[in-house]
Amino acid sequence: MGLNLKPSLRSGAVEERCHQRDSPDRDDGLRSICVEMWSKLVLLVAFAVAVHADTTSVQTCTSNPGDLPLNTYIVGCVTPPCELPQLQDAVINIIFRADRVLNNMRTLATAYLSVGIVTIPINYDLQENAITCHFLTNTYCPVLEGEVVQYTLNMFIMEIFPVGTSVTVEFRVVDEAGQPVLCIRMPITVTPPAVT
Repeated sequence: MGLNLKPSLRSGAVEERCHQRDSPDRDDGLRSICVEMWSKLVLLVAFAVAVHADTTSVQTCTSNPGDLPLNTYIVGCVTPPCELPQLQDAVINIIFRADRVLNNMRTLATAYLSVGIVTIPINYDLQENAITCHFLTNTYCPVLEGEVVQYTLNMFIMEIFPVGTSVTVEFRVVDEAGQPVLCIRMPITVTPPAVT
């Protein structure tokens, strides 16, 4: 049974009772309606933001498991391959919905360098930026099941990738048990450092 979000006197009464946390007439059925109502509202707002916000076209990962997030935006890039200046942070904004309680998360990055017919995976150390929970912008860990989460990943483009290098990168977020939360795949090209 779906939740009817049309305004009515009844839904207004339910909304009022949702705000009354210690109300003696608040029952478990009403509590579940409140949770469902707020979850749908948050998801609706996230989709509205994603539609009006910048979005980068990313692909489903092929080497690692994980679903695509609701929205991904690499600052300065809408259509890959994304040009990322050497010696600067690439900033990746991600919106995803937690499909379970997430007590802790970490982000892993792997670059895939093609040399002829051989593809070489290169794990990229994100250092302190790998601690996903430190970079959530609208919530904190533990993340609740059904919660819509905004996350900003900063990845420093080191000199080990020379200017002109073109690779495909997979960014994946995993939980404390190593189970996938999300994964995105995109081609990038390393460009000269920006002149300031």
